[in-house]
Amino acid sequence: MAVLKILKDGDELLRKKSREVTEITPRVLTLLDDMKDTLHKANGAGLAAPQVGVLRRIVLIEVEDGKLYEMINPEIIERSEELQHELEGCLSIPGRWGYTERPKTVTVRAMDRNGKYYTLTGTDLLARAICHETDHLDGILYSDHARMLSKKEADELFG
Repeated sequence: MAVLKILKDGDELLRKKSREVTEITPRVLTLLDDMKDTLHKANGAGLAAPQVGVLRRIVLIEVEDGKLYEMINPEIIERSEELQHELEGCLSIPGRWGYTERPKTVTVRAMDRNGKYYTLTGTDLLARAICHETDHLDGILYSDHARMLSKKEADELFG
């Protein structure tokens, strides 16, 4: 297993649409393991394959309860009408923060590393992370639809 390089904003790969995973191969399993190591090393809440230079529809999310969610070909199938307006950051945009409006609750359908489909409903931070990471798969960064904080605002919030 390895820690992969996280691409930064401005890298053209972050703006490309990722391709569906058509079969679970040893390469996909290695990517999942390497992404887990990378996520933990970066102390992040989520990581999408495009962020490590792989244009495949794969995301990892680990928030709140410490459970790691591996999602292959994730698709949001339900979004609540109730919204949350919260602060977001991104491993590909270090040191920058912005407020986004996301559904308070979402349900995602995805495949696990064994090729089995499952559904997961997330609320609050998990819902936000699902939206954020699945956006990466379509070349969308949170900063595209966020009110970004100025350096002064960020310094006031984070010291």
